Amino acid sequence: MVGDYCSFSGDKTEMHSQRNPNRLSCKMVLQAVGKVLRKSKTKPNGKKPPAEEKKLYLEPDYTKIRVVDFDLKELVVLPREIDLNEWLASNTTTFFNLINLQYSTISEFCTGETCQAMTACNTTYYWYDEKGKKTKCTAPQYVDFVMSACQKLVTDEEIFPTKYGKEFPNSFESLVKKICRYLFHVLAHLYWAHFKETVALDLQGHLNTLYAHFIVFVREFNLVDPKETCIMDDLSEILCSPLPPAPAAAPSAPASAPSPSSQNHVTER
Repeated sequence: MVGDYCSFSGDKTEMHSQRNPNRLSCKMVLQAVGKVLRKSKTKPNGKKPPAEEKKLYLEPDYTKIRVVDFDLKELVVLPREIDLNEWLASNTTTFFNLINLQYSTISEFCTGETCQAMTACNTTYYWYDEKGKKTKCTAPQYVDFVMSACQKLVTDEEIFPTKYGKEFPNSFESLVKKICRYLFHVLAHLYWAHFKETVALDLQGHLNTLYAHFIVFVREFNLVDPKETCIMDDLSEILCSPLPPAPAAAPSAPASAPSPSSQNHVTER
């Protein structure tokens, strides 16, 4: 049976450029700052604009760390014998569980004080409740809204059927797209606001692999608008590219009697 359409709370989530809410008391200083900013955008007299904030997660020492080193596209391509909706349902549920788990590793650092808004790359995400009321909430509140809404959907038998012969609703693909969109917001926030904590926990390899797998999946089935994910394109292009091959081992020298200096050397084979 075809299930009824299930409204998804937060359907009108928007992104707005992040602004500094603090006001300077001196009007002249404020005007001077605005003048400098306008000049930096137009680059008058050949002056360079101010450098962007350095993104730690783009450092090669971190991007090269992955849990797997094979082409992730092989994991997301639709198998010949599997129904498309079944494949989308299985993968979407898996990503929901994995991203929820990844966020839980740093949740104690994501508080209303440290993350007063749900931000990622100078973008602030707003939540809309079931009545359409726009809410600017803290990051942990936003993530809780996302995970609660996703949990409600993926466990709804009318939307994500698990019994044989039960059909998916007509709205299934649009709901999957909304789930993936919100899960991307959580991943982007993890990199933007909590990558240092992730590194401290030595979990950057798991986060990188999860992010790359997710991006390859949503690209394969056009589940998230590129305009939504473009804020993380620099990272996506790095992580979604196969790792360079390891340098070839130098040819071994002919066997000979060990010298005194090499007696303590251990060779792994």
